[in-house]
Amino acid sequence: MSAAPTPLLHQVGERAVAWLDDNREYFRLSEEELARPRSVLERVRPIGELAGNMGVLAREGVAGSRQHERSARLLDFAWRELLDDGDVLAEVQFHEPLSPVPLEVYASFHELGHRHPGVEEGIELARSTASWRALEMLPNRRLGVLNAERRIGLPPTGDFGEALAATWLGRTPEPWTVQYHIAYDLTRTVFHLTNWGEAPGRIPPPIAEYLTSYLPAWLDDWADHGHWDLLGELLVVDACLPAPTLDADLWARYAAAQAGSGAMPAQYAMPPEDDPGALFDQVHHPTLVAAFASAMATSRALGLMSPTAHT
Repeated sequence: MSAAPTPLLHQVGERAVAWLDDNREYFRLSEEELARPRSVLERVRPIGELAGNMGVLAREGVAGSRQHERSARLLDFAWRELLDDGDVLAEVQFHEPLSPVPLEVYASFHELGHRHPGVEEGIELARSTASWRALEMLPNRRLGVLNAERRIGLPPTGDFGEALAATWLGRTPEPWTVQYHIAYDLTRTVFHLTNWGEAPGRIPPPIAEYLTSYLPAWLDDWADHGHWDLLGELLVVDACLPAPTLDADLWARYAAAQAGSGAMPAQYAMPPEDDPGALFDQVHHPTLVAAFASAMATSRALGLMSPTAHT
């Protein structure tokens, strides 16, 4: 098994960021959505994902000059225009005080140096309640909340080890039982555990060994299904392992699925492009994932080429 060439890894992300920048206006909330707090709650999630993925690019330091310019512009646009310098998040926090979404979205911007006292006051008020710890959610989601608290510099309201042990991945079940939703859950467990790839060493050795043994089969399976969104997330997991494969065949298939515009289809081929707004709704997530996977894989590839690299 050979590793993918670094230029190919980088090109996937460069094209994805270009598409996201060219279509950034579709992240904007409409006046009708802004008038409905529940609609805003759901619509700010993609904005948080945008910030998180552009933050990974900045953190890993693998963006070329043009890609860096585009990603910086996207981050500024997201905070200043989409979130009105954080006021939109503060409004959501006010109407949905126990929702973890404002915390999770704010964490990405906080890591990049943005601050909003109103959002932070709302988060602290929510965290002071017994209800915050009692909220019922999937174990991997609980891990995400704990990580978001840590990203902001707050003491986590739960134990990371306990949260991890309660996840599907933490129990290392039979690998052949992985289904669509389970696969997504295990990728999110890795993302939250490693803070979106920043600290891959946080994956406990038994789980790293489990993933090393079985991830290649899962990657092949979802590539055969042409499920590019999930494949991209699994490629991020590969990049977080002590010895990533960066498999050349898989990355070639993944890159070939990307449209010339830089958009990545969720599955199979690109949907019709006659309605740009509808197209954006269908492909913005897999395109964000492509930028994320590219940044992580490129960073690991360059690190492995370094004479001081450790595996």
